[in-house]
Amino acid sequence: MYQCTNRYDVDEVRTSNEVNEVLSTFTTVYAIEKQISSHITFSTSATKDLALLKEAIEECRVVKDDFEIALIRKANIVSGIAHRAVMKAVKHAKNERELEGLFLERCIANGCRHQAYSSIVASGTDASTLHYVYNNKPMTSSTLNLLLDAGGEYDCYAADITRTYPINGKFTSHSLSIYNLVLKMQKECTDMLREGVLWDDVHVAAHKIAIAGLLKLGILNDSYSAEDLFASRISTAFFPHGLGHYLGMDTHDTGGHANYADPDPMFRYLRVRGKLPAGSVITVEPGVYFCRFMLEPVLKDKERSKYVDAKVLEEYWTVGGVRIEDNILVTKDGSENLTETPKEVEEMERLINGDA
Repeated sequence: MYQCTNRYDVDEVRTSNEVNEVLSTFTTVYAIEKQISSHITFSTSATKDLALLKEAIEECRVVKDDFEIALIRKANIVSGIAHRAVMKAVKHAKNERELEGLFLERCIANGCRHQAYSSIVASGTDASTLHYVYNNKPMTSSTLNLLLDAGGEYDCYAADITRTYPINGKFTSHSLSIYNLVLKMQKECTDMLREGVLWDDVHVAAHKIAIAGLLKLGILNDSYSAEDLFASRISTAFFPHGLGHYLGMDTHDTGGHANYADPDPMFRYLRVRGKLPAGSVITVEPGVYFCRFMLEPVLKDKERSKYVDAKVLEEYWTVGGVRIEDNILVTKDGSENLTETPKEVEEMERLINGDA
């Protein structure tokens, strides 16, 4: 019990058979609805609040102290070692499962016994599936890219890192153009971060950069202005998820105040709404995907199909999808990137080709 009071900064620690006796002396009790053990009873005269505590805890979890930040940094360091190992091995791997196993081994060997979430090891066109789960497809010389979304957990704190790179060690021209667009989205959005920035605005910026890039490549129809394309929300067919989420004891950590009923498809899946406080850790993970499930309905829709050049789009299906994700600490005057895993094209290609 002494260890619990010392480690967790609580006033008292009692065994479960003592809780009812202690609670009977309280006049006000805060608890979380549906998270109360069946044997717990409250005094009939006590005032009970089953709503406030959950929200208070979630808000407190958003802002991390120095120790928590150190744990997330450690999880990132170990996960970075594992990501580098996969980059070095990808050129000779025959199946996605080999790379998942290698990532797990490197995490465990370096102190992350558990994973923050199930890894996504998606090769080729399967990189367009946001939450790909199979991790067992064969990889051949014709398979273009690997998308690896994986992170270890250190002492209950998570890392969440995604990298996309060429399996044979060299991006094709089409893959490179999409990769550079996503990297631009990620860097410019990260540069916007500081205490008090409205996350909704950062998400909008990512979409505007995506639209400009897809226009330049000819995938979006240049008969329409960037403003018209933004208003049409056509970019959500290529970038359907939110820009990021809070990170901490959960991979998708608490306190984001998401609104999944938002009628605007650009914000419906945004896991964080509102201003970012200093001390929060948030992922920045833009992506551009060529997912038939998302895009073929657009091409069949008379109103929406006019925004896409189907002939140019045809050239990009094999790219699959590109996502780049880092874990960012928000500070008073800016931010700090806790993720040191390589993402520059030349550095990744050197690792894959055994030149570094």
